[in-house]
Amino acid sequence: MRYELYYWPSIQGRGEFVRLALEEAGANYIDVARGDNGGRDSVSKWIYGSRQKTPHFAPPVLKAGNIVVSHAANILQFLGPRLKLAPKSEAGRLWVHGLQLTMTDFIKEVHDTHHPIATSLYYEDQKKEAKQYTKEFLKSRAPKYLGYFEEVLKKNGGKHLVGRSLTYVDLSLFQIVTGLRYAFPKAMKKLEKDIPLSVKLRDAVEKRPRIAAYLASPRRIDFNEGGIFRNYPELEE
Repeated sequence: MRYELYYWPSIQGRGEFVRLALEEAGANYIDVARGDNGGRDSVSKWIYGSRQKTPHFAPPVLKAGNIVVSHAANILQFLGPRLKLAPKSEAGRLWVHGLQLTMTDFIKEVHDTHHPIATSLYYEDQKKEAKQYTKEFLKSRAPKYLGYFEEVLKKNGGKHLVGRSLTYVDLSLFQIVTGLRYAFPKAMKKLEKDIPLSVKLRDAVEKRPRIAAYLASPRRIDFNEGGIFRNYPELEE
């Protein structure tokens, strides 16, 4: 199977959670917008300009043969069994999917630290509100989410979130912790003291051969101030 991933070419965003799974599995895929004939317009045209009977609201969108799936968590639920990154049992797959959905909620709150009023406004138009939102986020919301995943890890033996082998939610937690380090380096130095298992998992994922190769390659887009995780130093002041 050759997969086609449709996502914006200049940011990691929600598409990165899908990329990490494809890279870890060594899957045959093309990141369409970053190909020779790609670009942002290719994503917009394919998703919004197509005549599909089942139109998709927004990327990421994955095409696998005749199957087209949208939403990162939904895509990962689809890919998990196929890439051997999900439990074999139905109960296990539902548990993994539930964790990914919780991460989706968390990611939305991370995004709102720099866009608390509206995504249609520039960050500069809502800096005061962003600072107020971020203060509460770092004080209560980030510790609550990170503490939850730490507890899940602890109850599962400490090495993986689910089962005894790597699943796609382990890759997603890697991306979240790494992204938060970029966005809030000062705060994470304090928060990481309370999530040693999550940090250990993050470091273990980074060292996995295929992930390490991906992170060192041009396929990995650098964190930047156009994605979910943005570094605005004034938000930590």
